[in-house]
Amino acid sequence: MSLTLFEKIWQSHLILSGKSQPDLLYVDRIFLHERTGSFALKSLKDRGLRVKNPKHVFATMDHIVDTFPGRGDETLMPGGKKFIQTMRELANEFGITLFDINDPRHGISHLISAEQGIALPGNIVICPDSHTCTLGALGAIGWGVGSSDCEHALATSSLAGNKPKQMQIIFSGELNEGVNAKDMMLHLMEKYSVSGGAGYAIEFSGDTIDNLPLENRFTLCNMAVEFSAFTGIIAPDQKVFDYLKDRPYSPNKTWTETIDYWKSLHSDENAIFDKVIEIDASQIYPSVSWGLSPEQSIPIDGSIPNLHEISNPDKKEELESSLKYMGLKSGQSLMHLPIDAAFIGSCTNARLDDLRSAAKILKGNKVSGDVLAICTPASATVKRNAEKEGIDQIFKDAGFEWREPGCSLCFYAGGEGFLPEQRVITSTNRNFRGRQGPGVRSHLASPATVAASAIAGKITSSKEVMKK
Repeated sequence: MSLTLFEKIWQSHLILSGKSQPDLLYVDRIFLHERTGSFALKSLKDRGLRVKNPKHVFATMDHIVDTFPGRGDETLMPGGKKFIQTMRELANEFGITLFDINDPRHGISHLISAEQGIALPGNIVICPDSHTCTLGALGAIGWGVGSSDCEHALATSSLAGNKPKQMQIIFSGELNEGVNAKDMMLHLMEKYSVSGGAGYAIEFSGDTIDNLPLENRFTLCNMAVEFSAFTGIIAPDQKVFDYLKDRPYSPNKTWTETIDYWKSLHSDENAIFDKVIEIDASQIYPSVSWGLSPEQSIPIDGSIPNLHEISNPDKKEELESSLKYMGLKSGQSLMHLPIDAAFIGSCTNARLDDLRSAAKILKGNKVSGDVLAICTPASATVKRNAEKEGIDQIFKDAGFEWREPGCSLCFYAGGEGFLPEQRVITSTNRNFRGRQGPGVRSHLASPATVAASAIAGKITSSKEVMKK
C-alpha cells in the first residue's frame, strides 16, 4: 500500500495498533524544558518510577530563564528560580543530559535538538511544547505533548495517539525578493485560517520547498501548529544530510547505512492525502499581522479588511475585538504605523540565516531613537557563530541589544515583557492578547521586516530601507 512520509514513520514505530483505541508508538527521543518538563519528572519521582532510557532524554533551560547577559538562576518570573533548580536536580537524579544555562550547547529546545543531531530523519521526537513540530524540517515527527503524556513516555519510551489525517501543502514557483518562510506561513493562514490544518499532519512539498534553505524549512514546520496541525514534516534531502553530518548525536559511525535509510523517507508516488492545498509562491509578499491571530495578516503594503465587507457576524465581532485591542481601524494600512519596539528571537526566527538577513538590513543603519530593539539568538551555538561573523557588532552598532538565548520575550509568564499598549514588531510565532506582556500589541513579521521597521521607527518593508 502506498504511504505518505508521515504514515511510514508512524507505522515503523507502531507497537500496538489501537483499532478502536489510540495506537501505541515507540518514542525515539524526549526533550524537556524547565517549565513543563520539571513537572513530568517530579510526578515520575513522586510515583516511584524511573526513566526507562535516560540516554534518549534531554533537557534545557529556555522558558523561564532571563535573556540578560550574565544571567544566572535568578529570574524576573515569580518562582522561576525554583523551576530552574528543580529541573537541574531532577535531571541529575534521573541521569538525563541537561544543557544548563552556561552550557555552550544551551538554547531553545527545538534548536538544540537539531543542532546536536538529537532529532533525526525518521524519528518520533516528543517535547511538552507545541512548537516541537519544528523538527519536521529534518524529516522527523515532532510531537508536542502535555506533561502527563510526557511522563508516560519517560517511564515507557512509548506514547498513545490517534493517527491524524494527511494533508499535503504544495508550494510551487519562485519566491519574490524579500519573502521567506515566515511570509509563506502568514500567507497560508490568511487564506485558509488558523484552523485550516486541524486534525491533519501536514507534509510541505513542491519545488519552492526543494529550493528553500533548511533554516527556512524549520520556520515553516515550526508554524504548522499555528495552522492547528498535529505536526508539519518535509522529506529529508541532501541539505538535511549535510546539516546532520558530524553532529554530536548523529549516527556518524554508521553514516553510509543510515543515509540509505533516510533516502527512503519520502511519500510514495501514489500516496493518498486526505486534503491537498496548492499555493503559487509568486503570489506571496512580505507580510505582517495586524490582529490577535496569525491569520489576521496582510501583505505589508495591504490594508486591514473593512468591517462592512464581512457578513459573518462572529467574524465581524472577532475583527472588531482585535482592532480595539490593537488600536487600529478597519481598512487601515499598516505601512508607516509607528512602533515602540522591535524583537528578533524565538524558536521561529532566530537562527543564523535569520540573523544574517536582519544584519544585511541593519548594516550601516541606526535603529530609530524611539524604538527599543532587542535580539536573542536561539541558541548559544547560533550566538557564537553570529559573533564569529561579526553579526553581533552590526546589531549593536545599529542600536539593538544583543542578548542570551531564551524564550522570555516571546513567551510572557510574568517575567520580562514589553509595556501595555506598546506596539512591537516581532519575529515570534504568536500574537494573541498578552503573549509578549499584558496589553502588548504584537505584529508578526520576518526578521528582515523587523530590522527594517526598527530603523524606520515604523512598520516598513526591507525594500524601502535598502533602496535608500
